Amino acid sequence: MLTITAIPALEDNYIWLLRRERHAVVVDPGEAAPVLDYLWENSLQLDAILCTHRHHDHVDGIEELRGVYNVPVHGRSHPKNPHITHDLREGDHLRIDVLDLEFDIIEVPGHLDDHIAFIAPQTLFCGDVMFGAGCGRNFEGTLAQLHHSLQRLAALPGDTLVYCAHEYTAYNLPFALACEPNNPDILRRTTETKLLRGANLPTVPFTIAMEKATNPYLRCTSPELIRTLSTRGLTDTRELAVFTALRDWREHF
Repeated sequence: MLTITAIPALEDNYIWLLRRERHAVVVDPGEAAPVLDYLWENSLQLDAILCTHRHHDHVDGIEELRGVYNVPVHGRSHPKNPHITHDLREGDHLRIDVLDLEFDIIEVPGHLDDHIAFIAPQTLFCGDVMFGAGCGRNFEGTLAQLHHSLQRLAALPGDTLVYCAHEYTAYNLPFALACEPNNPDILRRTTETKLLRGANLPTVPFTIAMEKATNPYLRCTSPELIRTLSTRGLTDTRELAVFTALRDWREHF
């Protein structure tokens, strides 16, 4: 049976560990120590590392892990990411035999140019493109690319579980509520998130359906959201213009 476990790391990162029997694969190890501890405590063998993008809090543990387990690192090659051993591009398929699992690979630029997502049945590892009720910042590329990347993820089946790389849901929900103060799904999620975090439990994974109901960046056609932005001077209600206005407001919220 395949299990997926969140290993907390750094300040608010999650390193995801996929396990079947004694075999394990990790996603975005920003530091090595918590991964090594978990592997040793559970008598697991590390077989591969998956990397969504090159930010330090996703790759800084790779070198130390490979010093112990000489495993392949699957991700998008980039001159500033020396850790990738197996390059992945749009449309590729990655088979992990020890997990009996195959990922479809899509390129999702807009946060960083080398960002990819790993998609398996009912499972998405999206790094920093989509968060609980939010999305990543636009460090490279364009906001149009980031919007398109989010739309691609939103098109996945509603029951897809989203494994993002940060515990940001509680941080993002106040902005979502400011955008749509009468959205009952946002109100409900806010209450549920407070309970989870109060018990020191993760809010991740969450479903694509949940994001489509509560994530403002996936709700650029919502009448209430557009009315809210209109009070802030929005005149162009095309989706990309709404998305751009949301990102600008979020930076100053």
